[in-house]
Amino acid sequence: MPQHMIFMPKTIGLSSWWLPAKALNIGCKTVPIDCTHSGLSSSAEGSPLATVPTNTITTKAQPVKKDVKLALSNTQRRKLAKCGKKLGRKGLIQYASIVTPDRILYWHRKLVALKYTAKRKIQTDRQKEMEVIREFCIKFAEENASWGYGRIQGALSNLGYEVCDTTVGNILRAAGIPPSEERIKKSTWKQFVRSHMATMCVADFLTTEVWTLHGLVRYHTLFVMNLAKRKVQIAQISCQMNGQVMAQVARNLTDAEDGFLTGMKYFVCDNDTLFTNEFCETLETSGVKVIKTRVATPEQNGYAERFVKGLKEECLDRMIFFGERSLRKAVNEYVEHYHHERNHQGLDNLIPFPYAGKTKGRSGSVVKFERLGGLLNYYYREKGEEARLAG
Repeated sequence: MPQHMIFMPKTIGLSSWWLPAKALNIGCKTVPIDCTHSGLSSSAEGSPLATVPTNTITTKAQPVKKDVKLALSNTQRRKLAKCGKKLGRKGLIQYASIVTPDRILYWHRKLVALKYTAKRKIQTDRQKEMEVIREFCIKFAEENASWGYGRIQGALSNLGYEVCDTTVGNILRAAGIPPSEERIKKSTWKQFVRSHMATMCVADFLTTEVWTLHGLVRYHTLFVMNLAKRKVQIAQISCQMNGQVMAQVARNLTDAEDGFLTGMKYFVCDNDTLFTNEFCETLETSGVKVIKTRVATPEQNGYAERFVKGLKEECLDRMIFFGERSLRKAVNEYVEHYHHERNHQGLDNLIPFPYAGKTKGRSGSVVKFERLGGLLNYYYREKGEEARLAG
Protein backbone atom coordinates (compact mmCIF):
# COMPACT_ATOMS: atom_id res chain seq x y z
CA MET A 1 0.00 0.00 0.00
CA PRO A 2 1.39 3.44 -0.86
CA GLN A 3 2.60 5.33 2.17
CA HIS A 4 0.56 8.42 1.26
CA MET A 5 -2.88 6.74 1.10
CA ILE A 6 -5.34 6.06 3.93
CA PHE A 7 -8.09 3.45 3.64
CA MET A 8 -11.57 4.86 4.40
CA PRO A 9 -14.79 2.78 4.82
CA LYS A 10 -17.07 2.75 1.81
CA THR A 11 -20.03 3.75 3.99
CA ILE A 12 -18.66 7.29 4.10
CA GLY A 13 -20.03 7.82 0.64
CA LEU A 14 -16.83 8.72 -1.18
CA SER A 15 -16.49 7.87 -4.84
CA SER A 16 -13.22 6.11 -4.05
CA TRP A 17 -12.26 3.92 -1.13
CA TRP A 18 -8.92 5.65 -0.89
CA LEU A 19 -8.52 9.20 0.41
CA PRO A 20 -5.14 10.91 0.01
CA ALA A 21 -3.57 11.57 3.35
CA LYS A 22 -2.62 15.06 2.23
CA ALA A 23 -6.36 15.86 2.09
CA LEU A 24 -6.34 15.64 5.87
CA ASN A 25 -3.27 17.84 6.21
CA ILE A 26 -4.47 21.38 6.95
CA GLY A 27 -0.98 22.81 7.35
CA CYS A 28 -1.28 23.68 11.04
CA LYS A 29 1.47 22.51 13.38
CA THR A 30 -0.80 22.76 16.41
CA VAL A 31 -3.66 20.61 15.00
CA PRO A 32 -3.39 16.81 15.46
CA ILE A 33 -5.15 14.23 13.32
CA ASP A 34 -6.84 11.71 15.58
CA CYS A 35 -6.36 8.37 13.88
CA THR A 36 -7.61 6.25 16.79
CA HIS A 37 -11.10 7.68 16.91
CA SER A 38 -14.17 5.60 15.97
CA GLY A 39 -12.33 2.42 15.06
CA LEU A 40 -9.74 3.96 12.77
CA SER A 41 -6.89 2.51 14.85
CA SER A 42 -4.37 0.39 12.97
CA SER A 43 -4.53 -2.19 15.75
CA ALA A 44 -8.24 -2.85 15.37
CA GLU A 45 -8.90 -6.49 14.55
CA GLY A 46 -10.34 -7.16 11.15
CA SER A 47 -9.52 -3.71 9.88
CA PRO A 48 -7.66 -3.34 6.58
CA LEU A 49 -5.51 -0.77 8.32
CA ALA A 50 -4.04 -3.50 10.48
CA THR A 51 -1.63 -4.25 7.66
CA VAL A 52 -0.59 -0.62 7.30
CA PRO A 53 2.66 0.31 9.07
CA THR A 54 2.24 2.60 12.02
CA ASN A 55 4.26 5.29 10.32
CA THR A 56 1.87 5.44 7.35
CA ILE A 57 -0.46 8.02 8.91
CA THR A 58 1.72 11.04 9.52
CA THR A 59 1.10 14.71 10.14
CA LYS A 60 3.20 17.78 10.55
CA ALA A 61 1.53 18.57 13.84
CA GLN A 62 2.36 17.59 17.37
CA PRO A 63 -0.42 16.55 19.79
CA VAL A 64 -1.92 19.43 21.70
CA LYS A 65 -3.54 19.48 25.08
CA LYS A 66 -7.30 19.12 25.22
CA ASP A 67 -7.73 22.38 27.14
CA VAL A 68 -6.00 24.44 24.43
CA LYS A 69 -8.38 26.35 22.15
CA LEU A 70 -7.46 26.02 18.50
CA ALA A 71 -6.87 29.20 16.54
CA LEU A 72 -7.40 28.38 12.88
CA SER A 73 -6.67 30.74 10.06
CA ASN A 74 -9.09 31.33 7.19
CA THR A 75 -6.91 29.19 4.92
CA GLN A 76 -7.08 26.29 7.37
CA ARG A 77 -10.85 26.66 7.68
CA ARG A 78 -11.21 26.51 3.91
CA LYS A 79 -9.21 23.28 3.75
CA LEU A 80 -11.31 21.70 6.47
CA ALA A 81 -14.51 22.89 4.79
CA LYS A 82 -13.51 21.24 1.49
CA CYS A 83 -12.69 17.97 3.23
CA GLY A 84 -15.89 18.15 5.24
CA LYS A 85 -17.98 18.56 2.11
CA LYS A 86 -16.48 15.38 0.67
CA LEU A 87 -17.11 13.40 3.85
CA GLY A 88 -20.66 14.64 4.38
CA ARG A 89 -22.44 14.99 7.72
CA LYS A 90 -22.45 11.24 8.48
CA GLY A 91 -18.74 10.91 7.85
CA LEU A 92 -17.99 14.02 9.88
CA ILE A 93 -19.97 12.72 12.84
CA GLN A 94 -18.00 9.49 12.68
CA TYR A 95 -14.49 10.87 12.18
CA ALA A 96 -14.33 14.59 13.00
CA SER A 97 -12.35 15.29 16.15
CA ILE A 98 -10.84 18.76 15.64
CA VAL A 99 -14.08 20.74 15.42
CA THR A 100 -17.76 19.86 15.36
CA PRO A 101 -19.36 18.73 12.08
CA ASP A 102 -21.78 21.64 12.13
CA ARG A 103 -18.88 24.07 12.36
CA ILE A 104 -17.14 22.53 9.32
CA LEU A 105 -20.36 22.61 7.29
CA TYR A 106 -20.89 26.23 8.37
CA TRP A 107 -17.43 27.10 7.05
CA HIS A 108 -18.31 25.42 3.78
CA ARG A 109 -21.49 27.47 3.41
CA LYS A 110 -19.50 30.64 4.00
CA LEU A 111 -16.94 29.49 1.43
CA VAL A 112 -19.69 29.02 -1.16
CA ALA A 113 -21.22 32.42 -0.35
CA LEU A 114 -17.83 34.09 -0.57
CA LYS A 115 -17.45 32.82 -4.12
CA TYR A 116 -20.26 35.10 -5.26
CA THR A 117 -20.01 38.02 -2.83
CA ALA A 118 -16.32 38.44 -3.57
CA LYS A 119 -17.05 38.69 -7.28
CA ARG A 120 -19.74 41.26 -6.68
CA LYS A 121 -17.40 43.29 -4.47
CA ILE A 122 -14.65 43.20 -7.08
CA GLN A 123 -17.11 44.24 -9.77
CA THR A 124 -18.53 47.03 -7.60
CA ASP A 125 -15.08 48.40 -6.76
CA ARG A 126 -14.07 48.31 -10.40
CA GLN A 127 -17.28 50.05 -11.44
CA LYS A 128 -16.67 52.81 -8.90
CA GLU A 129 -13.10 53.23 -10.11
CA MET A 130 -14.22 53.38 -13.74
CA GLU A 131 -16.78 56.05 -12.85
CA VAL A 132 -14.00 58.15 -11.30
CA ILE A 133 -11.83 57.57 -14.37
CA ARG A 134 -14.72 58.60 -16.61
CA GLU A 135 -15.19 61.87 -14.69
CA PHE A 136 -11.48 62.69 -14.93
CA CYS A 137 -11.38 61.90 -18.66
CA ILE A 138 -14.26 64.28 -19.36
CA LYS A 139 -12.80 66.94 -17.05
CA PHE A 140 -9.36 66.80 -18.68
CA ALA A 141 -10.81 66.88 -22.20
CA GLU A 142 -13.08 69.85 -21.47
CA GLU A 143 -10.39 71.87 -19.70
CA ASN A 144 -7.59 71.05 -22.16
CA ALA A 145 -8.72 71.22 -25.77
CA SER A 146 -5.30 70.20 -27.14
CA TRP A 147 -5.03 66.99 -25.07
CA GLY A 148 -5.38 63.80 -27.08
CA TYR A 149 -6.18 60.32 -25.80
CA GLY A 150 -2.54 59.54 -24.99
CA ARG A 151 -2.03 62.81 -23.11
CA ILE A 152 -5.14 62.18 -21.01
CA GLN A 153 -3.92 58.62 -20.37
CA GLY A 154 -0.67 60.05 -19.01
CA ALA A 155 -2.53 62.49 -16.76
CA LEU A 156 -4.59 59.61 -15.37
CA SER A 157 -1.40 57.64 -14.75
CA ASN A 158 -0.09 60.55 -12.68
CA LEU A 159 -3.16 60.15 -10.47
CA GLY A 160 -2.67 56.39 -10.09
CA TYR A 161 -5.21 55.17 -12.67
CA GLU A 162 -3.77 52.81 -15.29
CA VAL A 163 -5.91 52.63 -18.43
CA CYS A 164 -5.11 52.43 -22.13
CA ASP A 165 -5.69 55.23 -24.60
CA THR A 166 -8.40 53.14 -26.28
CA THR A 167 -10.41 53.21 -23.05
CA VAL A 168 -10.00 56.98 -22.89
CA GLY A 169 -11.24 57.28 -26.47
CA ASN A 170 -14.28 55.10 -25.77
CA ILE A 171 -15.20 57.18 -22.73
CA LEU A 172 -14.94 60.48 -24.59
CA ARG A 173 -16.88 59.23 -27.61
CA ALA A 174 -19.65 57.94 -25.35
CA ALA A 175 -19.80 61.38 -23.72
CA GLY A 176 -20.05 63.08 -27.11
CA ILE A 177 -16.64 64.77 -26.84
CA PRO A 178 -14.77 64.98 -30.17
CA PRO A 179 -11.03 64.28 -30.59
CA SER A 180 -8.46 66.96 -29.81
CA GLU A 181 -8.09 67.84 -33.51
CA GLU A 182 -11.68 69.08 -33.48
CA ARG A 183 -11.78 70.46 -29.93
CA ILE A 184 -8.78 72.70 -30.45
CA LYS A 185 -10.61 74.48 -33.28
CA LYS A 186 -13.66 75.21 -31.11
CA SER A 187 -12.63 77.26 -28.08
CA THR A 188 -15.50 77.97 -25.67
CA TRP A 189 -16.31 81.41 -24.29
CA LYS A 190 -15.42 80.24 -20.79
CA GLN A 191 -11.98 79.14 -21.93
CA PHE A 192 -11.46 82.43 -23.76
CA VAL A 193 -12.32 84.47 -20.66
CA ARG A 194 -10.05 82.42 -18.42
CA SER A 195 -7.08 82.63 -20.76
CA HIS A 196 -7.43 86.43 -21.19
CA MET A 197 -8.63 87.35 -17.70
CA ALA A 198 -5.46 89.29 -16.84
CA THR A 199 -6.07 91.75 -19.70
CA MET A 200 -9.86 91.84 -19.74
CA CYS A 201 -12.41 94.24 -18.28
CA VAL A 202 -16.19 93.91 -18.28
CA ALA A 203 -18.83 96.62 -18.02
CA ASP A 204 -22.58 96.94 -17.59
CA PHE A 205 -25.37 99.32 -16.65
CA LEU A 206 -27.93 99.12 -13.88
CA THR A 207 -30.87 101.42 -13.29
CA THR A 208 -32.28 102.79 -10.04
CA GLU A 209 -35.40 104.84 -9.36
CA VAL A 210 -34.64 107.99 -7.31
CA TRP A 211 -37.08 110.45 -5.74
CA THR A 212 -36.45 114.04 -6.84
CA LEU A 213 -38.39 117.30 -6.83
CA HIS A 214 -39.85 116.19 -10.14
CA GLY A 215 -40.93 112.80 -8.87
CA LEU A 216 -39.32 109.45 -9.62
CA VAL A 217 -36.37 109.69 -11.99
CA ARG A 218 -34.45 106.76 -13.44
CA TYR A 219 -30.68 106.91 -12.96
CA HIS A 220 -28.15 104.84 -14.89
CA THR A 221 -25.03 103.56 -13.18
CA LEU A 222 -22.13 102.42 -15.38
CA PHE A 223 -19.36 100.37 -13.79
CA VAL A 224 -16.23 98.69 -15.15
CA MET A 225 -14.57 95.65 -13.53
CA ASN A 226 -11.02 94.34 -13.83
CA LEU A 227 -11.58 90.57 -13.90
CA ALA A 228 -8.19 89.47 -12.63
CA LYS A 229 -8.26 91.73 -9.55
CA ARG A 230 -12.04 92.03 -9.11
CA LYS A 231 -11.50 95.78 -8.91
CA VAL A 232 -14.55 97.91 -9.75
CA GLN A 233 -14.74 101.53 -10.81
CA ILE A 234 -17.98 103.48 -11.06
CA ALA A 235 -17.55 105.18 -14.42
CA GLN A 236 -20.71 107.31 -14.35
CA ILE A 237 -24.00 107.86 -12.50
CA SER A 238 -26.44 110.03 -14.41
CA CYS A 239 -30.10 110.48 -15.27
CA GLN A 240 -29.16 111.87 -18.70
CA MET A 241 -26.91 109.21 -20.17
CA ASN A 242 -26.31 109.99 -23.86
CA GLY A 243 -23.65 109.85 -26.55
CA GLN A 244 -21.75 112.89 -25.32
CA VAL A 245 -21.60 111.59 -21.76
CA MET A 246 -20.45 108.16 -22.96
CA ALA A 247 -17.77 109.70 -25.17
CA GLN A 248 -16.34 111.51 -22.15
CA VAL A 249 -16.49 108.30 -20.13
CA ALA A 250 -14.47 106.54 -22.84
CA ARG A 251 -11.81 109.24 -22.74
CA ASN A 252 -11.59 109.00 -18.96
CA LEU A 253 -11.24 105.20 -19.05
CA THR A 254 -8.43 105.32 -21.61
CA ASP A 255 -6.50 108.22 -20.11
CA ALA A 256 -2.77 107.58 -20.50
CA GLU A 257 -1.96 108.48 -16.87
CA ASP A 258 -4.72 107.10 -14.68
CA GLY A 259 -7.23 105.51 -17.02
CA PHE A 260 -8.88 102.37 -15.63
CA LEU A 261 -8.34 100.52 -18.93
CA THR A 262 -4.59 101.17 -19.04
CA GLY A 263 -2.86 97.90 -19.94
CA MET A 264 -6.12 96.17 -20.86
CA LYS A 265 -6.73 94.53 -24.25
CA TYR A 266 -10.39 93.48 -24.12
CA PHE A 267 -13.55 95.30 -23.07
CA VAL A 268 -16.64 93.08 -22.80
CA CYS A 269 -20.11 94.61 -22.76
CA ASP A 270 -23.63 93.80 -23.93
CA ASN A 271 -25.54 95.29 -26.87
CA ASP A 272 -26.99 98.21 -24.94
CA THR A 273 -27.44 101.19 -27.24
CA LEU A 274 -25.65 103.39 -24.71
CA PHE A 275 -22.40 101.75 -25.79
CA THR A 276 -22.33 103.99 -28.84
CA ASN A 277 -20.10 103.75 -31.88
CA GLU A 278 -18.13 106.77 -30.70
CA PHE A 279 -17.57 105.13 -27.34
CA CYS A 280 -16.32 101.92 -28.97
CA GLU A 281 -14.12 103.77 -31.45
CA THR A 282 -12.42 105.69 -28.64
CA LEU A 283 -11.56 102.43 -26.90
CA GLU A 284 -10.38 100.76 -30.11
CA THR A 285 -8.11 103.73 -30.86
CA SER A 286 -6.45 103.22 -27.48
CA GLY A 287 -5.73 99.56 -28.24
CA VAL A 288 -8.67 98.08 -26.33
CA LYS A 289 -10.81 95.70 -28.38
CA VAL A 290 -14.54 95.92 -27.69
CA ILE A 291 -16.32 92.54 -27.56
CA LYS A 292 -20.09 92.65 -27.46
CA THR A 293 -21.94 89.59 -26.19
CA ARG A 294 -24.70 87.88 -28.09
CA VAL A 295 -28.27 89.02 -27.68
CA ALA A 296 -30.11 87.46 -24.71
CA THR A 297 -27.00 85.68 -23.42
CA PRO A 298 -26.21 87.36 -20.08
CA GLU A 299 -24.01 84.43 -19.04
CA GLN A 300 -21.35 85.68 -21.46
CA ASN A 301 -20.98 88.68 -19.18
CA GLY A 302 -21.49 86.68 -16.02
CA TYR A 303 -19.01 88.54 -13.80
CA ALA A 304 -20.72 91.86 -14.46
CA GLU A 305 -24.17 90.31 -13.98
CA ARG A 306 -23.07 88.87 -10.63
CA PHE A 307 -21.87 92.27 -9.44
CA VAL A 308 -25.20 93.84 -10.44
CA LYS A 309 -27.07 91.14 -8.54
CA GLY A 310 -25.01 91.63 -5.40
CA LEU A 311 -25.29 95.42 -5.51
CA LYS A 312 -29.06 95.27 -5.86
CA GLU A 313 -29.79 92.49 -3.37
CA GLU A 314 -27.39 93.63 -0.66
CA CYS A 315 -27.85 97.36 -1.01
CA LEU A 316 -30.03 99.18 -3.57
CA ASP A 317 -33.21 97.09 -3.28
CA ARG A 318 -33.22 97.64 0.49
CA MET A 319 -33.11 101.43 0.36
CA ILE A 320 -35.19 104.39 -0.83
CA PHE A 321 -33.18 107.16 -2.44
CA PHE A 322 -33.93 110.88 -2.31
CA GLY A 323 -31.73 112.70 -4.76
CA GLU A 324 -28.66 111.71 -6.73
CA ARG A 325 -26.35 112.28 -3.77
CA SER A 326 -27.91 109.50 -1.69
CA LEU A 327 -27.57 107.07 -4.60
CA ARG A 328 -23.91 107.95 -5.12
CA LYS A 329 -23.26 107.53 -1.40
CA ALA A 330 -24.81 104.05 -1.33
CA VAL A 331 -23.05 102.84 -4.49
CA ASN A 332 -19.64 104.08 -3.33
CA GLU A 333 -20.10 102.50 0.09
CA TYR A 334 -20.93 99.17 -1.53
CA VAL A 335 -17.86 99.34 -3.77
CA GLU A 336 -15.65 99.93 -0.73
CA HIS A 337 -17.30 97.00 1.01
CA TYR A 338 -16.87 94.90 -2.13
CA HIS A 339 -13.14 95.64 -2.31
CA HIS A 340 -12.05 95.50 1.33
CA GLU A 341 -14.63 93.61 3.39
CA ARG A 342 -16.55 91.13 1.27
CA ASN A 343 -15.39 87.54 0.72
CA HIS A 344 -15.49 86.39 -2.91
CA GLN A 345 -16.30 82.79 -3.76
CA GLY A 346 -14.55 83.22 -7.11
CA LEU A 347 -11.32 84.05 -5.24
CA ASP A 348 -11.37 81.01 -2.93
CA ASN A 349 -13.58 82.94 -0.50
CA LEU A 350 -10.91 85.58 0.08
CA ILE A 351 -11.16 89.38 0.20
CA PRO A 352 -9.67 91.11 -2.88
CA PHE A 353 -8.02 94.00 -1.02
CA PRO A 354 -8.14 93.20 2.72
CA TYR A 355 -7.28 95.69 5.43
CA ALA A 356 -3.86 95.10 6.96
CA GLY A 357 -4.08 93.22 10.25
CA LYS A 358 -7.87 92.84 10.12
CA THR A 359 -8.43 89.68 8.13
CA LYS A 360 -7.73 86.56 10.19
CA GLY A 361 -6.63 85.49 13.65
CA ARG A 362 -8.03 84.40 17.02
CA SER A 363 -6.32 86.91 19.26
CA GLY A 364 -7.93 90.22 20.11
CA SER A 365 -11.51 91.32 20.49
CA VAL A 366 -14.10 90.94 17.73
CA VAL A 367 -15.14 94.24 16.16
CA LYS A 368 -18.13 94.91 13.93
CA PHE A 369 -17.82 97.60 11.27
CA GLU A 370 -21.06 98.86 9.73
CA ARG A 371 -21.87 100.64 6.49
CA LEU A 372 -25.21 102.17 5.50
CA GLY A 373 -26.69 101.76 8.94
CA GLY A 374 -25.91 98.05 9.24
CA LEU A 375 -26.88 96.90 5.73
CA LEU A 376 -23.24 96.04 5.06
CA ASN A 377 -21.34 94.51 7.98
CA TYR A 378 -17.74 93.44 8.38
CA TYR A 379 -16.36 91.51 11.35
CA TYR A 380 -12.69 91.38 12.26
CA ARG A 381 -10.35 91.12 15.24
CA GLU A 382 -8.31 93.97 16.53
CA LYS A 383 -4.72 93.26 17.42
CA GLY A 384 -4.13 92.44 21.06
CA GLU A 385 -2.32 95.69 21.80
CA GLU A 386 -4.97 97.78 20.04
CA ALA A 387 -7.70 95.98 21.96
CA ARG A 388 -6.05 96.77 25.29
CA LEU A 389 -5.63 100.42 24.39
CA ALA A 390 -9.27 100.62 23.30
CA GLY A 391 -10.38 99.07 26.57
